[in-house]
Amino acid sequence: MSEQAFISIQNVDKYFGKFQAIDDVSIDIGHGEFFSLLGSSGCGKTTLLRMLAGFENPTNGEIYIDGQPMSSVPPHRRPVNMVFQSYAIFPHLNVRDNIAYGLRKQKLSKAKRYEMVDEMLNLIALPEYGDRKANELSGGQRQRIALARALILKPKVLLLDEPLGALDKQLREQMQLELRALQRQVGITFVFVTHDQEEALTLSDRIAVMSEGRVLQLDTPSGLYERPRSREVASFIGTMNFFDAKVREAKGPDLVVEAEGLGTVRGNSGDRHFAEGDTVQVAIRPEKFQLSEAKPNGGDPANAVQGKVGNAAYLGERSHFFVEVAGGGKPIAVSAQNKGVKSSSDDTAEDVWLSWTDESVVVLATD
Repeated sequence: MSEQAFISIQNVDKYFGKFQAIDDVSIDIGHGEFFSLLGSSGCGKTTLLRMLAGFENPTNGEIYIDGQPMSSVPPHRRPVNMVFQSYAIFPHLNVRDNIAYGLRKQKLSKAKRYEMVDEMLNLIALPEYGDRKANELSGGQRQRIALARALILKPKVLLLDEPLGALDKQLREQMQLELRALQRQVGITFVFVTHDQEEALTLSDRIAVMSEGRVLQLDTPSGLYERPRSREVASFIGTMNFFDAKVREAKGPDLVVEAEGLGTVRGNSGDRHFAEGDTVQVAIRPEKFQLSEAKPNGGDPANAVQGKVGNAAYLGERSHFFVEVAGGGKPIAVSAQNKGVKSSSDDTAEDVWLSWTDESVVVLATD
């Protein structure tokens, strides 16, 4: 456990019968960090969150919070609270009583409870809603009430199990910004579970991408997006073009490869080691390609290839183009500001040039 870790998950396994839901996971989370567990359904992220809450215990390994081992600590004595996707707002209670529900076993005066609830109502920007009934609240308001009910107990860690999943897209995006602002204001550690990659990128200081009970990569949002360490991570975070390739030259991390459809490509492999003759994959994000009707001037002419626009999708300020190149497999996805480029739905599809920089190239091992 590092000195900076506020939560330390150390070599944790979890079995349900013979099924291994968590496979030797170790994660350190800092105090005040907004940390996300990201992955598709069944990857183990919710099981890990439930172990932090104390609803499940590790089969092997240990979880520490603020330096204290948690295996023998029951859920109600852990310094955590949890917000669920369903919010669990009590319909027979008004907003004030919903927020104060967790205080009922504490020996507090009515005036003190009101003071604490008013503080929470101001924190979630609903100061006039104390007497509202639960059925008079919108989805976003219910989510804020659930957050206030969890935060009023002043936990050291707030656990959030896909709390925005029930909201529509526009409201979810609004609540993402409000949730991030709230976390910064209260300054406690948030551990957030989601399957939504954009949500994780928007909210998080760091993200653990999970699959089949394992952590594939733990990194910052920009690190995951710009420097994925495997095809599985690169595919899950955003859209990526992949090209089969073979290493032609290797000087440490600096590689020259021959990629199907692109020709000669230079890239950096980071801390992954490849040798001449190795089979690899070249990966480039759609927005990293430059699209032009004329052959690019300047730069390295090797970083350009000619193709023909197959299909195009108009998305407002940007369009997605699918460019077919000689010697390539599936069309290359390109995201660009709207251009007057014709697709194959027109009588004459246009020839175009794609170009890229060395820095946009990610070299990955073949899965």
